[in-house]
Amino acid sequence: MGRENSGIGQVARIGLGRVTIADLAMALDLSKGTVSRALNEYDDISEATKMRVAEAARRMGYRPLEHAQAIRTGRIKSIGLILQMDEHDGYGPFLRDYLAGISQSASDLGWSLTVASAKSSADFERTARRMVEQRRVDGFILPRTLVNDTRFNLLQRMDVPSVLFGRVGYGTGTVDAGASWYDIDGEAALAEAVNRLVKFGHCRIGFVGAPAEYNYSHIRRDGYLRGLAEAGLEHDPDLMISDVRTFSDGERAARKLLLLAEPPTAIVYSTDETALGAYDAAAGFGLKLGRDLSIISYDGAARGSYMQPTLTTFRVNLSEAGYRLASLLVRRVEGEAPESLREMAKAQLVRGGTDGPAVLTSLQLATRICRTAA
Repeated sequence: MGRENSGIGQVARIGLGRVTIADLAMALDLSKGTVSRALNEYDDISEATKMRVAEAARRMGYRPLEHAQAIRTGRIKSIGLILQMDEHDGYGPFLRDYLAGISQSASDLGWSLTVASAKSSADFERTARRMVEQRRVDGFILPRTLVNDTRFNLLQRMDVPSVLFGRVGYGTGTVDAGASWYDIDGEAALAEAVNRLVKFGHCRIGFVGAPAEYNYSHIRRDGYLRGLAEAGLEHDPDLMISDVRTFSDGERAARKLLLLAEPPTAIVYSTDETALGAYDAAAGFGLKLGRDLSIISYDGAARGSYMQPTLTTFRVNLSEAGYRLASLLVRRVEGEAPESLREMAKAQLVRGGTDGPAVLTSLQLATRICRTAA
């Protein structure tokens, strides 16, 4: 016992740098094999010896080599993220906060983050296979899930763990089959947006939706429809425009809705990027947002807070989303069942200046627009 304490003190005093298994063995007067087997919880080592070795390792600051652990466990302790650069916005509205959350979670768990890019879906497959074959990652986080997500299907076939930002298979009868995910309740948010506008006195409310290939597009559309039903308002297909991707698309969608014989006095947008186009459309007709026309959107992108008036939107905490996704992926890699790794969070309403009481009826708004257009 005296020799053990002396050895530990000696290592601590001479400051040898990284403490090795040999250092532990010398301090404890054990063989390197015994120390190694004790650290790795082998059954042929007594519990007393395991505890003795673990305590010495803690006191001496021993840390196992990452590559040695990878050989033993088959894990690299690295999270993979492939960004597809053919996305219409290059993930611009959320990438910084999203990456910050993933990186912080990985760091807290003693993991790393490996980021790659792909030019297309086909390039995603090549990149994912290469990263797995080169043992650079243990699994992947998949952003912006699709209804038919070939990325998820590929990783399932490869038996590579993944966690999705969003659900998959919406409306196909195979929702979430074998998937782990973290999602924001976009349906509840859009339903709340409609009910908020109804309380302001709006009874003709338009909807501008996202491209149908994205899972969230259908979820947010259903939220809009749910809000109408809860308010006792009939669904008018003329008030719905889909497949809207960009700022310019959002402007065109607003103009199309406002030129209807009975235009909406309020519009709910699926994304902030497209909702910002409504500013130009309203200005073109001489309308003031928040007074003559109300707008509510979803995302919480920073740009909306710089507009005049500021955009009323439902904000998604992307840093928290990234943090939780990384945590779920680590648990998935460690063997937890995908069905047990599903979390839903809420979007937070950020009150801006683009929504308010209905000042004009639909017909009054149409008359005003007609005069301006003439």
